[in-house]
Amino acid sequence: MKNLQHLNKYFYKYKWKLLIGLVITIAARIFGIYYIPLIGKSTVIIEQYINGEVTNVSVLKDELLYNILLIVGTTLISAFLTFLMRQTFIVVSRHIEYDLKNEVYRHYQDLSLNFYKKNRTGDLMNRISEDVSKVRLYLGPAIMYSVTTFTSTVVVLIFMIQAAPLLTLYTVIPLPILAFSIYKLSVAIHKRSTVVQQYLSKLNTFTQESFSGIAVIKSYGLEPQTNNNFTELSNGSRDKNIDLVKVQAFFFPLMILLIGISNIIVIYIGGRQIISGKIENIDVLVEFILYVNMLTWPVAAIGWVTSLVQQAEASQERINEFLSEKPEITNPKTEQDAINGSIEFKNVSFTYDDTNITALKNVSFKVEKGETLAVIGKTGSGKSTILELIGRLYDIDQGELLIDGRKIDTVNLESLRENIGYVPQDAFLFSDSIRNNIKFGKTDASEEEIITAAKNASVHKNIQGFSKGYDTVLGERGITLSGGQKQRVSIARAIIHDPEILLFDDCLSAVDTETEEEILNNLFEITKEKTTIIVSHRISSAKNADRIIILEDGLVVQEGSHEQLITTEGYYKELYAKQLNEKEM
Repeated sequence: MKNLQHLNKYFYKYKWKLLIGLVITIAARIFGIYYIPLIGKSTVIIEQYINGEVTNVSVLKDELLYNILLIVGTTLISAFLTFLMRQTFIVVSRHIEYDLKNEVYRHYQDLSLNFYKKNRTGDLMNRISEDVSKVRLYLGPAIMYSVTTFTSTVVVLIFMIQAAPLLTLYTVIPLPILAFSIYKLSVAIHKRSTVVQQYLSKLNTFTQESFSGIAVIKSYGLEPQTNNNFTELSNGSRDKNIDLVKVQAFFFPLMILLIGISNIIVIYIGGRQIISGKIENIDVLVEFILYVNMLTWPVAAIGWVTSLVQQAEASQERINEFLSEKPEITNPKTEQDAINGSIEFKNVSFTYDDTNITALKNVSFKVEKGETLAVIGKTGSGKSTILELIGRLYDIDQGELLIDGRKIDTVNLESLRENIGYVPQDAFLFSDSIRNNIKFGKTDASEEEIITAAKNASVHKNIQGFSKGYDTVLGERGITLSGGQKQRVSIARAIIHDPEILLFDDCLSAVDTETEEEILNNLFEITKEKTTIIVSHRISSAKNADRIIILEDGLVVQEGSHEQLITTEGYYKELYAKQLNEKEM
């Protein structure tokens, strides 16, 4: 139960509703059990009539009718209170489920990029969906039936003790055996539940990756192999679920067996006590049989509740595992900062934790507000890393990264990112309309601003060509669009935001040179007053920049303007000559 202690704050939040639910439950159980003494009294009346002790049939009928009306009335009241009890506990469990999902999601948002590189999407999805759902069953049904079981047991025992203390003692003899059995089964269920949830995460991860990469699977004809892998995982999950169900299957037969033993004890011991005169009326025996059978569901519910609690414990342990993760990137202060856009790298070095690859080595450069810097280099030279560090997706290892002369880790994180327009190399679009994908950069953007941004990104004509225009809903990750269209919509999303810093990570690689030239001309006007960094492998994207740096294996090996670099021996001149020849051909 240690892991479930995390939920105590939610119990405190809804304490008054839970307290009301507890009062309603106690009242429901009292009214629910009140009919048993009435049945006992009715049995005595009928016995007295049979023995000739009561001869007035009219009085007999009146008393029986009165008892029947009381039984019906108390049963209806109990039913109504039971309805209110369920409404109270189940509604509270839904509220807590909502709060817990929000807590997990907010924490996911706070965690750094490294976290997502180390964990799979399917597993993350499973913990916020399946695991939270398992926890909700503990928060609602498990707690509700625990309260019901406890109050029913207490109320029933009080009535039993009042009727026949010694017979009550014999009747509850099986309960210690029940408690020990539940403990042993609970341990087994907890272990198996953890394994089941782990397999479910693996299944979710596999299917999510398969659906995302379905084009690759089909292109390589890997459907049979993928099906075999899924079948293997699915069979493993099935076997683990069967192992869990086998243990759970012991609960209800065990409960029924112990209740049956209690009934035998009542009939045998109670019958002997009636014969010996220790119990005067047979109504006590009738009431005890009803009491014992009334305990059937509460006692049986112990097994079910225990199973739910153990599954919730296993799921909450998995949730806590992620909630205990600390964000590597934290906001240093709550006060907002004004961002002008000056950026300076001073001997910056950076190594990725997950791969242990040193992406940057003593990199130094400065970009003033209104200037454009182009970064050229081979694949893996560290170009994209520069942009990720400016957005503070990672923290540098050595050196200094300054924003407007201040160390980046002292600048308000929200202010920094709100003033950055970032277009990644792998353009990501949401499964939403094109309009909303562009508005993602500015949620209150007008239609005119959306169209202007699309025109500047040279994608307006393409959008108009769709049957629904800007209302066209994209597939997952923007699969409806071509690579070049996705990149241009991403550019429109960045520039509509009107930030002080614009970062373009090889975002024109999928467009033709004519469209590239058109976009660059538009961007030239837009970026005049902004700090702009363009990462590219094309000279055409870099030649108009105020300054160009060449990266090789994380080191700045060349720096200067386009005119300077094409006259200097090195990578830039070679790349320029190569691309010039390709263009002429």
